Amino acid sequence: MRALLAAALLAAWVLPARAETVAVLQGLDKTTARVSKFDAPVDKSVRFGTLTITVRACVKRPPEEPPETAAFMIIDEVRPGGTEVVSKRVFSGWMFASSPAISALEDPIYDVNVLDCKSDATAAPSSGSTGK
Repeated sequence: MRALLAAALLAAWVLPARAETVAVLQGLDKTTARVSKFDAPVDKSVRFGTLTITVRACVKRPPEEPPETAAFMIIDEVRPGGTEVVSKRVFSGWMFASSPAISALEDPIYDVNVLDCKSDATAAPSSGSTGK
């Protein structure tokens, strides 16, 4: 049901939206209560704790339209598992800045939300990995 609602919201405004190259994300580590804001370039993976986040698309409505930002993200949890690293997909889909609860990462340790989309020209220099 959530996926259908998210798809309907995206379809309602994707045509006037413009694609950007960097997603501005916010992560919450629930065990430490630390909130981190970080940039995630489209098609490049970034780390947040044990999560690997890959943004596949980030779209933002133009200023003359009602404000909305959305990002299609793939989030994997990466943990050591004996002699190899174990990766488990924990989220794949669109996240909306104005309605984060519609399509959210459901994880006992981390929350990740999309805040904004921007182009490389407006992107601040990234500090790299935000792993803990």
